[in-house]
Amino acid sequence: MRKLIFFTAVTTFLFIGFTSVQAQRNADDKIKKVLYFNPEVEPDIDEIKEPTNNAFFDAVSDNFSSRRNKMLRAEVQVPYDSIDKQTIMDYCSNNDADFAIVSKVRYFKVGFGKYVFSNQVVVSMKLFGADGNLVTESDHDTYRKNMRLLGSTVNSVKIGTEGAIKGIIKKLRKLKPTEAEL
Repeated sequence: MRKLIFFTAVTTFLFIGFTSVQAQRNADDKIKKVLYFNPEVEPDIDEIKEPTNNAFFDAVSDNFSSRRNKMLRAEVQVPYDSIDKQTIMDYCSNNDADFAIVSKVRYFKVGFGKYVFSNQVVVSMKLFGADGNLVTESDHDTYRKNMRLLGSTVNSVKIGTEGAIKGIIKKLRKLKPTEAEL
């Protein structure tokens, strides 16, 4: 009788240990790595690229802090309109990323001057799989969607980035409702 109780206890502990290790492994497998490239900034003026990149990645990192995903940043700017499939595949395989996002921030031009801009932006994003195929795309216009007339440009870029990310997640849920979100 003692041997039977001992055998049952050992078997139960081994089964519980194996099940908990397998549950931890499944939780780690669900973490997706998303590679973000520096956004293409339109108009192409060097003075606004750095603040735009900082505001963009601040918004991305704030958005990823509440999710169980890992954000990777590539200090490379990929042209938004002419994206090479092989380039996306190479960057994803070298960085062990599941997805890649190519983005563009376009400022509204106001007035007749060369450097007169509004604080309104349109943030566009394209989500690619690790195989280089386009999964979905989204954009967020801070003037049309939020009716922001006042406020800083940095906040407009952050709001546009958050809106574009939410748009991509919303479209992903419609495409594949069983797949884990970004």
